[in-house]
Amino acid sequence: MKMNAIVTAGGIPQPGDPLYIYSNGDSKALIDVAGKPMVQWVLDALSGAGTVDQVIVIGLSPKSGLTCKKPTHYISNQGRMLANIVAGVNKSLELSPNGEYVLIVSSDIPALKADMVDWLVKTSMQTREDLYYGVCPREVMEARFPTSNRTYTKLKDMEVCGADINISHVRMATEHLDTWEQLIGNRKSPLRQAAIIGLGTAFKYLTGQYNLQELVETVTRRIGITGRPIIWDRAEPCMDIDKPHQLDLLREDLARQQREAKKASAPVKKAAPAKTKSKTKVKAKKR
Repeated sequence: MKMNAIVTAGGIPQPGDPLYIYSNGDSKALIDVAGKPMVQWVLDALSGAGTVDQVIVIGLSPKSGLTCKKPTHYISNQGRMLANIVAGVNKSLELSPNGEYVLIVSSDIPALKADMVDWLVKTSMQTREDLYYGVCPREVMEARFPTSNRTYTKLKDMEVCGADINISHVRMATEHLDTWEQLIGNRKSPLRQAAIIGLGTAFKYLTGQYNLQELVETVTRRIGITGRPIIWDRAEPCMDIDKPHQLDLLREDLARQQREAKKASAPVKKAAPAKTKSKTKVKAKKR
């Protein structure tokens, strides 16, 4: 199954934002990471994914100088995260009227790879839900990026952080928009998100009474949708860049990957054949 991908790239760091000095007043998505704009790494992953049909980039223009092997469309920044997603879904329906699902991908996960995108689509499409939300267990994140300093949600059965590539049914762009607006606006605070769903939910979350499945069932039931958590065993889709140390971490990591790839693809020099001493025949002198 193929689906369109919506890449959210509308954020512009403002004075006081930790990444402001790196963006030069431009989009966060265009900050350099190991020789490429941050979002270009994401587009490279989508380019190589067999499950991606077309790509919709929100917040940038064709003049950004980006490349993608998939048909790519650009939409201007709508001002708010939810408005950007809704505009992206509407564009996706214009391009693919029969498309039911879309990938929603943040532009700040440059370590994403094509095989991870394909795994998410194939794993999610085993069932038919309204929303598939990915999480990464703390041990997976810290094994791959031990100095990432991510914020984790502590549940009864695990500690997790959220993924920045997820799948949504297209009807989510027209239903429960007020609730989505509040949830997205508080996406960095799981406790505030729980309070939006209800005080009982917030209390149970705060006291660690939920496991992951119980929390998902409670939230989706309160909103009136169906949903399924996707537990990643790869950290890269959940490793976003919000702070300078995370930018430095991924710059170093991706530069290392580039060096290793270059070394692996370099032609192997054949060793020169060893020189052998020529044997000369010595004729015996006639007496």
